[in-house]
Amino acid sequence: MSDAPEVLTEVDGNVLIVTINRPEAKNAMTKAAAEGIAAAMDRLDAETDLRCAILTGAGGTFCSGMDLKGFLRGERPSVPGRGFGGLSQWTSKKPIIAAVDGYALAGGMELALSCDLIVANRGSKFGIPEAKRGLAAAAGGLIKLPRQIPPRIAMELALTGDFIDAERAYALGFINELTDGPSLEAAKALAARVAANGPLALIASKAIVRDSHEWTEAEMWDKQEAYIAPVFTSADAREGSLAFAEKRKPNWQGK
Repeated sequence: MSDAPEVLTEVDGNVLIVTINRPEAKNAMTKAAAEGIAAAMDRLDAETDLRCAILTGAGGTFCSGMDLKGFLRGERPSVPGRGFGGLSQWTSKKPIIAAVDGYALAGGMELALSCDLIVANRGSKFGIPEAKRGLAAAAGGLIKLPRQIPPRIAMELALTGDFIDAERAYALGFINELTDGPSLEAAKALAARVAANGPLALIASKAIVRDSHEWTEAEMWDKQEAYIAPVFTSADAREGSLAFAEKRKPNWQGK
């Protein structure tokens, strides 16, 4: 057994890069790896200089799902209150980008589902094949996927367990960007575009996009106001307008 950490982190500018580091097992998720991802996301939220994160996998695979050997030992690759991979039932207040190469299957696809944006290599494959093993995609695949792609296609993937390639996933609107090379490089470029923006605006915008599907038409404007009012009265809002007028880059303070 390798002594290497199951999750690696590094900082690139204002971006936290989180790498599942079990390439010999196609980054199958363990409890230790789930705890490592959860800890990395706590760091993302705690450090004001970090604007967003990239979640990826080592060795050319994103995540092949739950580690079945661990499952047979009675281990669940989840964190209480946060779910599979430390992410399926919880999210950071800051944006998270999935950088997908190779396979994103079962819990691996559900990890990608739990991120805010997805960049994928054209050779990558996606699927929730749990039914083929007498299981069900309980980490969000059956709940979140019908909200992100057409429900009948989500039903097809759930009932057949078949994979789809990145080209079809992109056509369905599941992926933001396809790349011919390693997905991490394209994800870094996307993250840089995100991180260049006002940090308070990013947090509020993510929260509204994620939460507003639950709002009724009668309440949506009042609920949105609660999220954005602090943004419009922030020092960053004034700085953004001033920087535009002075034709320079803003100096964001996150307040």
